[in-house]
Amino acid sequence: MAAKKKQKITLPDWATPLWKDMGSPDLSKFVDVHNGDLLERRHGLRRDDLVEILLDSRSIQSDDESWMRGRLLASGKSNIELLTDDGRTVFLARDIIAQIVLVAHTRPAYIDDKALLAFERADMKRRSKLHEKVEKESQGSDDAHLWG
Repeated sequence: MAAKKKQKITLPDWATPLWKDMGSPDLSKFVDVHNGDLLERRHGLRRDDLVEILLDSRSIQSDDESWMRGRLLASGKSNIELLTDDGRTVFLARDIIAQIVLVAHTRPAYIDDKALLAFERADMKRRSKLHEKVEKESQGSDDAHLWG
């Protein structure tokens, strides 16, 4: 069984307000586990992680900073959504990211995150109901039983 090491996580100045806005979760509970039984290992980027992202120098203008810092809101196939330390929501194309540095996890790993799994389940139900409603209200959707 893999044992989590108790680590003292020190946040940089830019990350402290974001962490406080999240309710100041105990970060020592969410550290990566790289060694031990495969089923017990937990690592990788997670929703709400505090991260620093180095942008490819070809993608930034000379007066822009090359590092983006903030909270990871979402990660898709082609982009990353970031809540920056100054409160802006930024979408970054994966093509322009040179490096992502994990500052701290603020949530458990996906498979252990009961709140996130419950949210996704409720969201799927909501979407299904919405699709059914649209299907019922759309023009001609109720005539599938007619022939010819």
